[in-house]
Amino acid sequence: MSGHPAGCPVVDYNPFNVEGALDHMKAIDQLRAVSPRFKTPMGLHGFYVFTDAESIRDALQHPNLFSNRAVSPLDPEPGYLWIPEMLDAPEHTKWRQLLAPHFTPAASERMEEQIRRRCVEMIEPLVGRTTVDFMSDFAYKFPATIFMELFGLPVDDLDMFMGWEHKILHGSPETDPDRSIAGGAMMDVMGYFAQLMAEKATNPGDDLLTKAMDWKIDGEAIPQDQMLAFCLLMFMAGLDTVTTQLSYSFLHLATHPADRERIVNEPSIIPMASEEMLRAYAFVAPGRTATQDMEFHGVDFKKGEMVWLPLCGATRDPNAFPNADSVDFDRAENNHIAFGLGPHRCLGSHLARRELRIALEEWHARIPVYSLDESVHIPEHGGMFGLDALSLIIG
Repeated sequence: MSGHPAGCPVVDYNPFNVEGALDHMKAIDQLRAVSPRFKTPMGLHGFYVFTDAESIRDALQHPNLFSNRAVSPLDPEPGYLWIPEMLDAPEHTKWRQLLAPHFTPAASERMEEQIRRRCVEMIEPLVGRTTVDFMSDFAYKFPATIFMELFGLPVDDLDMFMGWEHKILHGSPETDPDRSIAGGAMMDVMGYFAQLMAEKATNPGDDLLTKAMDWKIDGEAIPQDQMLAFCLLMFMAGLDTVTTQLSYSFLHLATHPADRERIVNEPSIIPMASEEMLRAYAFVAPGRTATQDMEFHGVDFKKGEMVWLPLCGATRDPNAFPNADSVDFDRAENNHIAFGLGPHRCLGSHLARRELRIALEEWHARIPVYSLDESVHIPEHGGMFGLDALSLIIG
């Protein structure tokens, strides 16, 4: 570590350099203890990293200071657009107003039976087995099928969708240095949706995509390129986020038998348990771009410089949560920001919470006893953190 002219330390930190499960969270915890804010020279120009609750929360709540036009610190001038994530106000606000009615608590509640049915269908074939790869056998499939049904997509295309999702979100500077693989996959996704929209124009369905095709902004129909950018974001959010949280939650339960047994014996604790695991294993790590030259929490930003905001830095900060690195299902106050904060807070949080709760309920009603297969390595990808595999021993 060396001094930075602006008083902000420089640390040689690579968020993609992870060896195994939870490595990235441990690294953020260790870095926070040294400096809550620092700069890494990684990438074209380097970027700042915040690791404490105070500065992460503050940055997320000041979109006038930090823009969403680039969300990956390794790609400060992206040649793509994810709508509405990579929009700032007022355009972002207009899109959120269109989307909000479809992701209310009531809208999520109406999907309860459908979500539970799909969940049970995914779990039943696993009952009686001695081992499962939790990721490929359940976590990838369950939330993805819910998204596909919501959007009116054929579930038979799931494997193709998962291949695209992996290329877009799980690449690294080593595997995809120029982001050409991710870019090609994004083009494939938008091509798929362009064809699907053409089909729905003549054969509309009772699904979100069909309804979105009639949306207007400022009285004008939404151009197709913007609709495809919207579909691309929904595709990624629908296929990756709940999957990732499921992986960390079940890794915890597989390695903490007392917590697993409590969920089995006290299913009423599941909502609180799910919230606590969301806090302890927050995995989203958004980037933001400074909109002006400014001093922010002791860091001297130049306009256009990027900051990376791993949410686990805030949710595991001991100044914000007592015993922050421990999972406590009875935590009295749990004002975590695993779904983000500010105008870009996750729109699908109500649906995600329902999917997580149902998965915990239905799995433990059928497979109450399981543990981690410690002979199998648990690979973890960095950047947008998540597990690539999770082998469980049943019984």
